[in-house]
Amino acid sequence: MTRTVRPMTAADVAALLGLFDQAGLHPNVRPQDLEWKYWQPRADWPAARAFVMANDGALQAAGALVPGRHTSAAGQLSLMHVIDWAALRGAMGAGTALMKYIAQQAQALLAVGGSAETRQILPHMGFKTVGAITGYVRPLHPWRLLNQVGSAGWRVLPRVARGLSWRQRAPAAPAAAWQARVLAPAELAQVATVLPVPAGGTVVLERSIELFRYMLSCPIVPFSLYAAEHSGHVRGYFVLAVAPGQVRLADLWVDSQQVADWRAAVLCAVGQAQADPQAAEIVTWASAPLLHAALRGAGFHARFSTPVQIRPSAGAALPAMPLNVHMLDNDAAYFHEGRSEFWA
Repeated sequence: MTRTVRPMTAADVAALLGLFDQAGLHPNVRPQDLEWKYWQPRADWPAARAFVMANDGALQAAGALVPGRHTSAAGQLSLMHVIDWAALRGAMGAGTALMKYIAQQAQALLAVGGSAETRQILPHMGFKTVGAITGYVRPLHPWRLLNQVGSAGWRVLPRVARGLSWRQRAPAAPAAAWQARVLAPAELAQVATVLPVPAGGTVVLERSIELFRYMLSCPIVPFSLYAAEHSGHVRGYFVLAVAPGQVRLADLWVDSQQVADWRAAVLCAVGQAQADPQAAEIVTWASAPLLHAALRGAGFHARFSTPVQIRPSAGAALPAMPLNVHMLDNDAAYFHEGRSEFWA
């Protein structure tokens, strides 16, 4: 038995789909989805992003990475999240061995949530819990839940009523001085001066114009990048992704340590999301205190919490917390199974 690890190629796709089926996974697997996730060139990460482990040529495990870099006052650390991780049932240790190989591509691996089985496995692979993210939702058009669930609509009537109550009590708009402006691909550099930096004790994950350009090309769901402006000056940005039944606030940053400014940017995002013709709600993640407070003040409600775990490579220290993690840092911004998965 000879196990080898190598970059994934298009010739592996048929076996990969079988592996996903056997593992009970349902990632986005249209040809254009796989091309974008695994092979489309990224200016911010020219190296391979998808790998397989094979035994005498037979596929035993596969996984892909979402590259990133964490920045703190102490410096930078390459930090990546593994997605589409699956191993053949009965191939003992194949998934773990592949994960350890992928870990060599960076100074640390990041894991957010995952299935109950995955969360049980990760500590045995060296992952340590360093915090948590909270999932938040704000209803936009709660009655649209009825359109999405079909014959089971009567079962969601209490949820519609709750959503209407939450919507009525939520603030309507930011102060008039705050505005949001969608950016065309040629305009992305306009937010270059307000990209995340460590502040207020929060550790950030690096953002770049190249990352935004890559996300805007996503074939799985549409992404849009907005400049958040105060009195005509760019003060921050946010990224929206449109999934079935939802708008996802995938990323947000404001060059301020004031909750009121973050709340205003969140409300700008809500205003843009309300125009989506199919969304019943807007959802997002928060892991840092400033964003938690801004979301609650903008009418969002916490729906769940899930652990943030990190596996540092040998010699690398665990990042300080709180670590500012967003949906853009793994596949949560775009992953869906072709149907609405409401949080409200």
